[in-house]
Amino acid sequence: MKGFLLYFILLAGISCGFAQNQIDINAELDVQNHSFYIQQQIKYTNTSDQALNEIYLNDWANAFKHKVTPLARRFAEEYVRRFHFAREEERGSTLIFSIAGNRGNFLNWDRPAGYPDILKIELDSPLKPGETYTLQLNYKVKVPSDKFTRFGVDNEKNFKLRYWYLTPVVYNEGWQFYSHKNLGNQYNSPYDIKISLKIPENYHIGTALNQTEIVSEEKQKTLKLEGSNRVDSKIYITNTQLFDDIVTEGHQIVTNVEDDGLQTGIKGLIVQRIMRFLEQRLGEYPHKKLFVTREDYLNSPVYGLNQLPNFIRPFPDGFQYDIKQMKTITSYFLKNTLLVNPRDEQWVNDAIMISLMMDYVDTYYPKMKLIGNLSDIIGVRWFHAADLEFNDQYQFLYMNMARMNLDQPLTMAQDSLVKFNRNIANSYKAGVGIKYLEDYLTTDAVKESVSEFYKNYHLKVTPDDTFEEILKKNTTKDISWFFEDYVGSNQKIDFRIKNVEKTEDSLRVTVLNKKDNRMPVSLYGLNDGNITYKVWVDNFEKEKTVSLPRGNIERVALNYEKKIPEFNQRDNYKRVSTFLNKPLQFRLFQDIEDPRYTQIFFMPEFEYNLYDGVAIGPKVYNKTILAKNFQFEISPKFGFTSKTVVGSASVMNTHQFENEKLYAIRYGVGGTRFSYGYDLFYNKYSPFLIFAYRNKYLRDNEHQSLMIRNVSVQRDLDPENPVDEPNYNVFNVKYRYSNPHMSHHTSATFDYQLAEKFSKISLSLEYRKLFRSNRQINLRFFAGTFLYNDDRGDDYFSFALDRPTDYLFDYNYYGRSQGSGLFSQQFIMAEGGFKSKLQPAFANQWLGSVNASTNLWKWIFVYGDMGLVKNKHQDAKFLYDSGVRVSLVSDYFEVFFPVYSNLGWEVGQPNYDQKIRFIVALDLNTLIKLFTRRWY
Repeated sequence: MKGFLLYFILLAGISCGFAQNQIDINAELDVQNHSFYIQQQIKYTNTSDQALNEIYLNDWANAFKHKVTPLARRFAEEYVRRFHFAREEERGSTLIFSIAGNRGNFLNWDRPAGYPDILKIELDSPLKPGETYTLQLNYKVKVPSDKFTRFGVDNEKNFKLRYWYLTPVVYNEGWQFYSHKNLGNQYNSPYDIKISLKIPENYHIGTALNQTEIVSEEKQKTLKLEGSNRVDSKIYITNTQLFDDIVTEGHQIVTNVEDDGLQTGIKGLIVQRIMRFLEQRLGEYPHKKLFVTREDYLNSPVYGLNQLPNFIRPFPDGFQYDIKQMKTITSYFLKNTLLVNPRDEQWVNDAIMISLMMDYVDTYYPKMKLIGNLSDIIGVRWFHAADLEFNDQYQFLYMNMARMNLDQPLTMAQDSLVKFNRNIANSYKAGVGIKYLEDYLTTDAVKESVSEFYKNYHLKVTPDDTFEEILKKNTTKDISWFFEDYVGSNQKIDFRIKNVEKTEDSLRVTVLNKKDNRMPVSLYGLNDGNITYKVWVDNFEKEKTVSLPRGNIERVALNYEKKIPEFNQRDNYKRVSTFLNKPLQFRLFQDIEDPRYTQIFFMPEFEYNLYDGVAIGPKVYNKTILAKNFQFEISPKFGFTSKTVVGSASVMNTHQFENEKLYAIRYGVGGTRFSYGYDLFYNKYSPFLIFAYRNKYLRDNEHQSLMIRNVSVQRDLDPENPVDEPNYNVFNVKYRYSNPHMSHHTSATFDYQLAEKFSKISLSLEYRKLFRSNRQINLRFFAGTFLYNDDRGDDYFSFALDRPTDYLFDYNYYGRSQGSGLFSQQFIMAEGGFKSKLQPAFANQWLGSVNASTNLWKWIFVYGDMGLVKNKHQDAKFLYDSGVRVSLVSDYFEVFFPVYSNLGWEVGQPNYDQKIRFIVALDLNTLIKLFTRRWY
């Protein structure tokens, strides 16, 4: 019995290191139809302790079938239009001909509701633990265009194949299946695979599989490929040779990552050094070949390097290629060996990958700056950005999301992360966190734990808590804070020095933890910028007092070496012998925050309107590249047409709330002075209070806000157009709801205004729908009424049909007082929303309107407006107009051509060019939102 048990344990231990499933594929490529005809056999072994009545398969090729798959919805959420507007022949799909079981009998199958890229196969008899079941599948795969995910078929009929055949879903206390969402993280157990691939004779192949045989036929050839313990068998079939074969000590790297013109020998030395570094830190890679592609890199680039144009080379020769290959090879290395759940536990691989990259740079490029050689250029080197090391980017880009209150826990599922977190911030936070933990432990326990985790669990489906257990085992310190507070939550890290008491021989420093967590912080004693003492302050929640030897310490500081990704480092310093904690620093142009100084920035700023002309002046402000809660801005300008000083100033503070629907409260005061006519100026002052709400699920774009403000306006009196009330105050309450989306946009605004001579309310609703047929419909409804209106002088405060007077000075009019000419044709979608200029143009009692448009072809729309205008002592008048709208970018760059209205056929009327209306957004912040909406 003892011998039997020993044999059984030995057999079980050996089997854990080998694949339990086997896949055999016969595939033939149809180049013209971008398709593969596949006969596949899957031998599936039940490694669970339960009998299985069905088997689930990943069929991610079918994720491209239509516009409402989870993948399509993902694209729409991120404003990626190319998939929705793609031609049918550019899409992919899977057509199942038959699925047979052990005895050749056909099996029933379907697709689970909501999962069009998953197959559920019903077995003809229960599959008991330890038993193997053989599936025979016959199907056709239509390969999608590569313009969606970079994988697929390109315009040159090169086939870049990923997730192109069926694979068994992982069973781990239930079937762990996920839809394809362009996250690059299909979850597979290791399997052995053999592929017989028939392709045209002139095509070449790139793969990590071993090629065992080539059989040539007339104009075709059949390749035999195989591999063991694989989780991803990416294959490129190309009509030209695209790949370099770089042979290192024991491995062959097949790659086409852009090489910046490096010689083959140098590339070989770089790749060999990377492989040696990884195997020294982790362990031996189990396969001979690695297949590292340009598409792998572009889907997860080194941000910063990736955005530089080719003619800018701020880094030494070979550095960019080295770092690109380091990231891509490391990612490939880990994805194919450490089999944590890539949808729910990706933080483990991310933490290991980014920490390895940081160590690699520290080892081989220890003095590399974030902006490379640009940091030596006069002018550039004055910026704090020039002082930052290359590895500082990881903490900086994570902190970008933390400061915006958009950071998410590392344990959150990858498909629930906003795009910036998914692509950048969360992986960087994971890597920085490992380095934070490493600095806290002051030993090699983290490096040893990573190596132990790899050596013991590579090629085994492993939960992330195994990694946690190893880390805790290898240290005597309590590190539960790391997993509970750092990994498992999005709690910010923020400390400050509350007090410093001096005695003859010591300093008693009280450290305050401003957040509700138990994270440790490093405390330093400094003398002339040099570290004279360092201690870790841990095991405290609110505050803790520690003693430092008095020595020659001039200043104490928290997190001086910036190992901790701390939310606010500006209050981390206290001087021992002088009054000012931090000196004042003035900088030209916005810079990266330097917590050692109180920074004030100034830069030239330009604005334009018809009456002031080009206005130029300095903007003085405190906002760094990363957002701050407290911000001020003073921007005086000289208008070259008005020959006087104009400009604006504002002060604002923000209180943020984590994981709450009410996520921010902002309050402050702002003021502006500009011309509203020739030699006519206005001054506007407005204190405000804003409550900002959003869905706790951050990928949901639903937002709400409630703004309460008082707008005080003082205007120069126009002698040619005297008014009874040139100066006025308006109390304004405005509620806004918005839920923007590429395929369905909804928004609403309720506005209440109270002034001395009037009170009014209004409601506007907008809805935009993009249908599967590519037909788009836009609807808007506006209704507004005066509660009372004692103003009889003019229509300055009235509702406008086509061009609001903007008495609150909220809109960016370039010529707000113009009644004719080009500037009078500027259109702003507000109030009545009409494009034609009809009479009556204003309503001093109530106004209701409906605006609608639909597309004829791509960005060409037809529009129609209709409304009722009611003035006192007059009957309500029905008005309408219609025309053609050219929408290059919706709400940003649009032109309206009136066709028919109450005025009749407008196209044939005189001065038609003056009837054309336009929207042009020149404000930089507005344009930035157009591009950042894909990321946040």
